[in-house]
Amino acid sequence: MKKFFIISLLFISLFACKAQLPPGEYTTKSKKAISLFESALKYSDAHNDVKAEEDLLKAIEKDPAFIEPHLLLAEIYQSEKMIPKAIDEYTKAIGINPGFNLNNFYNLAQLEIRIGNYKDAKADYERFFKKTNINPNTRDIAELQLSNCNFAIEAMKNPVPFKPENMGASINSPNYEYFPAITADDQTFLFTRNNRTETVPLQEDLLISKKVKGEWTPAVLAGSGINTSGNEGAPAISADGEILFFVSCQDSPDGGYAGGRKGYGSCDIFYSQKEGNAWSKPYNLGPSINTKYFESQPSFSSDGKTLYFVSSRPGSMGGGDIWYSTLKDNGSWGAPVNIGSKINTPGEEESVFIHADGKTLYFSSNGHTGMGGLDIYVVRKNDAGEWGNPVNLGYPINTFGDENSLLVNGAGNLAYFASDRPGGYGGLDLYQFELYDAARPGKITYMKGKVYDARTKQPLGAHFELIDLETAKQVMTSDANPGNGEFLVTLPVDKNYALNVSQNGYLFYSENFSLKEVTDKTKPYLMDVPLEPIDTGSVVELKNIFFETGKFDLKPESKIELNKLVTFLTLNKTMRIQLSGHTDNVGDKKMNLALSENRSKSVYDYLTANGIDAKRLTYKGYGDTKPKVKNDTDENRAINRRTEFKVIGK
Repeated sequence: MKKFFIISLLFISLFACKAQLPPGEYTTKSKKAISLFESALKYSDAHNDVKAEEDLLKAIEKDPAFIEPHLLLAEIYQSEKMIPKAIDEYTKAIGINPGFNLNNFYNLAQLEIRIGNYKDAKADYERFFKKTNINPNTRDIAELQLSNCNFAIEAMKNPVPFKPENMGASINSPNYEYFPAITADDQTFLFTRNNRTETVPLQEDLLISKKVKGEWTPAVLAGSGINTSGNEGAPAISADGEILFFVSCQDSPDGGYAGGRKGYGSCDIFYSQKEGNAWSKPYNLGPSINTKYFESQPSFSSDGKTLYFVSSRPGSMGGGDIWYSTLKDNGSWGAPVNIGSKINTPGEEESVFIHADGKTLYFSSNGHTGMGGLDIYVVRKNDAGEWGNPVNLGYPINTFGDENSLLVNGAGNLAYFASDRPGGYGGLDLYQFELYDAARPGKITYMKGKVYDARTKQPLGAHFELIDLETAKQVMTSDANPGNGEFLVTLPVDKNYALNVSQNGYLFYSENFSLKEVTDKTKPYLMDVPLEPIDTGSVVELKNIFFETGKFDLKPESKIELNKLVTFLTLNKTMRIQLSGHTDNVGDKKMNLALSENRSKSVYDYLTANGIDAKRLTYKGYGDTKPKVKNDTDENRAINRRTEFKVIGK
């Protein structure tokens, strides 16, 4: 699967000198040495590097000061990934005559930076810049690499905390494991495994592991509906674990996909939804997202609205860019948007991951200043929705090699990545490490539980909306699993929220949360949501209707709940309701009765002003005559101060 191997190397042309001088103008007078060199050229053109190397070494024996054989040897060793030997040959050529071709300093520096020899690479790039008439593309590469050398030298003097631990045999195997994904509650872990063999070098599947008593269970295949005989990889899972995105690629020259899937070309992004405990048939995300070009490595925002992914489609600034698409109100995907030049570069961007806080993005790039290859960066979005400048995660998380495939858990303290470092189970393994404070995302917590019919106790699917009370902006949408009623909703801290839960045929449910003074962000809200069927006599407490103390003027943040009620009554056109106001027992009873009456009338007035027929509405104040709990504590008195509506006719 193209780009799925995270061990791929950035290719940059080395502009190697291959017989740049015409016969008779070589840097030797030895005819025997020239004959051996020209013989080596023919072998090299025929891709017979063994014979070419033999003749080149003989040519050097005839004349050790003959430069061209050293340069061709350097190119051969570089193509065979024998980098130290290639460096040695360039060094010898430069030692014979530094001014022979200043491109040799560039070629040498390009190899030195690949093995982390930053000081020597820096010196050789600087020598290369003494050349005049440098090709503009080559100059751009050299300037970036010189910047990388300077960054790397300083980064290695100031290493960041990094102690990676192998995730163990439940996750890793002798094959390759990479591209992890995790739910917001850190209880479900997905990843890609390449079950390669000698005859089949690439056969990727998705695997899932669950956390039980703090340990990951042995990973199992995600299911026959997801995995096929072709390649499935790069999973992304919604924060609640209910929607799975993954990539499937063409597996035949005629553009066919395994498992009979329909695709648009190259690699496409598919999705599957949880149905009870099983995954639905996968669906292609369609032509808004997928094209004949490469689309891969999806990441889905926890608010249920935005899909980030990597694509090489027209409009990209480099070989692969990060794009995003937003769900429309009708459930279709909007036209993808390039994330912009602060993040994308003329190089490669990949392995994008949006954290559950909704504003911290991790990605890999070789186009930003870093350690020389693909480095991992973090970038944050401000309250205006604008991305800041990417920050390199530092050394030794990043090295002279290629790093990507980073994932950060919901709590923000643990990061996961793939590596083929010594001591693993074989090939690429998945590792975890504690992420240092400055690189962590914003704090979140989450609410989880079940939705059920209040009367039959049967599980229900339902739609969730989380709204910022201060801005009245919707910050999250989600849906409970229709098979078992389970839900998980992420809650970024330091805000006040209104929560609305709705399902056709049922009264809606409302709740509010204040997360401005959360002390333990790792503990979730555990709650079940009973939904009352729409029936005469059913009562709903409007928990997001707010008044100033002792007053009946609606506070601005009440409009969120009021608009929800307007929508509900508009959809249920024959329903009639009674609005009721309630107070605690503090103060004069007559004043409390009048206050509760005026508060219920304020809601009545808002509904009629927004198109609800007054004939469908009544209102009444009950003062402190119908408490829900005893008025014996401040907390209980707050519970008794409330606004409700009761269905009085359908």
